[in-house]
Amino acid sequence: MKTPYPILLMLLPAALLSLSCGGSVYREVYPTLMDGKYDSEFPYRGCSTQLEEIGESVKMINAIAYYRTYTFDAAERIRPEDVTVELLRNPRTHSVVSSSQASGTATIITSGDRRVVLLTCAHVVGFPDTVTSFHIGTDHRSTGFIHTISFKEKQTNYIAVFPEGGELEILAMDREQDVALLGKTFESEPFPRPRVFMYPAGRARELEWGTFVYLFGYPTGHKMVTKAIVSSPNKDKRGAFLVDAVFTPGFSGGIALAIRDGVPNFELVGIVKLVSGRSSFVLVPPVEDGMPDYDPLVPYTGDLYVLKRTEIEYGIVQAVPVETILEFVDAHRRDLASRGYAVTFAQPPRTSP
Repeated sequence: MKTPYPILLMLLPAALLSLSCGGSVYREVYPTLMDGKYDSEFPYRGCSTQLEEIGESVKMINAIAYYRTYTFDAAERIRPEDVTVELLRNPRTHSVVSSSQASGTATIITSGDRRVVLLTCAHVVGFPDTVTSFHIGTDHRSTGFIHTISFKEKQTNYIAVFPEGGELEILAMDREQDVALLGKTFESEPFPRPRVFMYPAGRARELEWGTFVYLFGYPTGHKMVTKAIVSSPNKDKRGAFLVDAVFTPGFSGGIALAIRDGVPNFELVGIVKLVSGRSSFVLVPPVEDGMPDYDPLVPYTGDLYVLKRTEIEYGIVQAVPVETILEFVDAHRRDLASRGYAVTFAQPPRTSP
C-alpha cells in the first residue's frame, strides 16, 4: 500500500525536528539536574583529565615489620606474666627473627615546607607490638601456656617513588576506626613537588542508595581507578557505607569520591578498608618445592597440616566515612601542628535544607 504524498510531507518535518533536537536535548537535560545531591547516574561528560590528576596524589605504600619470636615447650608452662627480660636472655630460650609485610594505598592530603601527609587505613601499617600464641590442650582449648611470643623490633613504611628513601613515620593512628596519617619531612624541597588531593571533603551521610562513586587504589601493585555503587548508606548512623567494587589486596586505604551535580565536582566521601570474607580450616599436605602434583585417584597417606583459608566475598566492600576521618584529624590537629604538620581539607558548598 502506498502512502499518500501529503502524509509523507507531514512526517518528514517531524522526523527532522526530532533528529535536530536530539543532541540539544541530551546537552540540556543533565546540566539541569542541579539538585545539590550526589549523582547516581554515570557522568554525562568526560573527566579523564581530572581523574589523572587525582591519581597522581594516590600512592602505593609498603610496610614491613621485623619480629623476634621466642618458642616455649608446653612442659615449661610459661604464662604471659612469666615473660621477663631474664627469661628471654636465657641461652636455652630459642628465638628466631621473622618479618611481616603489607601493602596498601595512601593519598597525599598535605604538601609544603618540605613535609607531606598521607591518609590511609590503620591496618595497612598497624602491625601489633606483641603477638602471642598458646598451646592447645587435649580438650582443644587454650591451656594459657605460651607456645610462641613475638616482639616487634623494627618497622619500615615507605613509598618507593618518594625521594630520600621514601620512608614515612606514623603520625597518628586509630585501629578501631581504621584510619592513619603518615608523614615525611624531606631534607630538601622535593622537585617536582608531590601532587596533593585538592578536592573538598564531602558528607558521607548524604550518600543514597545507588550513588555513583569513583575509587582509586593499588590492587596487587597496579594503580587503578574503578567505579562502584553505594549500598546501605549511613548504615551505622555515622556515615558508613558499602560499595560493590571488586576489591583485591592493596586497595585498602583507597579514596572514594562522589560527584555532586556533575563532574568535575568530586568530593571525598571516605576510604575503602575491608572486604567481606569467610574463614575456614582445612587439612592440606606439606608444601615443598619440587613435589609432584597429587593424584586424586590415589589415596594420600602422608602427613597433614591445618591451613586457615579465607574465601573473599567479592563485591562487598566496607568504607570509612569522611566524617570519621575529619573527626580523627581534628582530634590530632594540635599534636600534628606541634610537629610541623598542618592538615586541612577544602569544604564543600552548603546544601539547601
